[in-house]
Amino acid sequence: MKYDKEEKHIIDALESGKMQLSIPSKKEIDAIKTAADNTFKKDRRITIRLYDHDLIGIQKKAMEMGIPYQTLISGLIHRYVEGEVKIKTG
Repeated sequence: MKYDKEEKHIIDALESGKMQLSIPSKKEIDAIKTAADNTFKKDRRITIRLYDHDLIGIQKKAMEMGIPYQTLISGLIHRYVEGEVKIKTG
């Protein structure tokens, strides 16, 4: 597996003993589980109309990624809302 510079730095520190893993507390584990549950909870349904060629393109991309196309669309919308995806204007 190929690691980026930051990942390699962390692995080196861990392997050399400069960094040690800690066991999370029950409270921390519960908080992580709650956050994960909330992340994947989808409680709203929408209907959207797309151009046929756009839907075909999305389905192809999703197939390449090995995920359902609805998951790809939902993920893209989420990333946009969180500010991870920017739309070029002008």
